[in-house]
Amino acid sequence: MPYLMRGRNESCVYQETVFRVAATQDWLKAFNRTHPTRATLFHLVAYATALAMQERPRLNRFVSGGRHYQRREVSLAFVVKTAFRDEAAGATVKVLAPRGEPFSEWSGRLAALVDQARTTRRSVDQEVNLIMLLPGFLIRGLVSLARCLDHWNLYPAFMIRNDPMYSTVFLANLGSVGVSDVYHHLFEYGTTSIFGAVSAPRPTFFPRENQGVVESGLTVRWTFDERIDDAFSCAGGLYIIRKVTEDPAQWLGPPEGAPTWTGQPWT
Repeated sequence: MPYLMRGRNESCVYQETVFRVAATQDWLKAFNRTHPTRATLFHLVAYATALAMQERPRLNRFVSGGRHYQRREVSLAFVVKTAFRDEAAGATVKVLAPRGEPFSEWSGRLAALVDQARTTRRSVDQEVNLIMLLPGFLIRGLVSLARCLDHWNLYPAFMIRNDPMYSTVFLANLGSVGVSDVYHHLFEYGTTSIFGAVSAPRPTFFPRENQGVVESGLTVRWTFDERIDDAFSCAGGLYIIRKVTEDPAQWLGPPEGAPTWTGQPWT
């Protein structure tokens, strides 16, 4: 498949998941009453996604130069709008997700990274700004060189370490800026093989037996490079994300403590 379908966007599969989050929102409200850092639905979806990548490591792979590679760690990337104004810049953040980290610590780290991205000039942003001062033909040459080195597995590790395009999953909290129901492309640059576009929660109809109920729903639209694994493995990963997102009380514990998952089977 990596030779038949050479690019990520040629290999895309799209999937939409709608989560029932009424009980989840109540759990988060109780969590926020007992913790100094406010947790959001996006924090929980990101945490559930990281758990799925840890439990289903075959999803934590990528294709480069026609070969499959297995990552040694799980990482997520997302964009932070520095201010809710048209002219405000966006900062892209990459965060590692260590196995066994409690949700409270994860949420606190994400909140701190968002604050830092909005208030601090990070070194990666300064480096990009310096590169953008170069003439266009030199920038194109540098990008071509980077892609060539990456293709032959010669791209320096220090260039990849903080690059958000070299993450396991890219999540976009589009609902926070008033954009929902979007499918996003994958980036040919880098190695990110999964993209999730998170909408804003809204009243949603859910069928139940011979009738239905309207309650709060959260839509996430996924874009997946099908070369890294098959549909059965993807379904297992989505199952974990749904379980944690829809019922954090069962899988993460009571909101007062919110420990991490302790190893119970996903049944």
